Amino acid sequence: MIEWTRVVGFDWDAGNALKSADKHGVTQSEAEQAFFNQPLLILDDDRHSFAEARFHALGRTDEDRRLQITFTLRREATLIRIISARAMSARERSAYEKSP
Repeated sequence: MIEWTRVVGFDWDAGNALKSADKHGVTQSEAEQAFFNQPLLILDDDRHSFAEARFHALGRTDEDRRLQITFTLRREATLIRIISARAMSARERSAYEKSP
């Protein structure tokens, strides 16, 4: 479980930031916005959590763009390291819209 009160910011890897922007058209700012808007749905990424715990966030930007963001926590769980960000799939959008 994520202790949100410990999180103080974001830690971007240059390659991941460029990948999300170039491949998926999602800027760093948009990806970060999703963590501050409600609802924010967090799911465990059990398939890719071998070396470190990974998570999927389903959220929306200030402009109401629906995003799926894969991330991990760094520096003793105080920074969100975004691995990738893209538009939600139809299935993800359906799950997001059904969330409380």
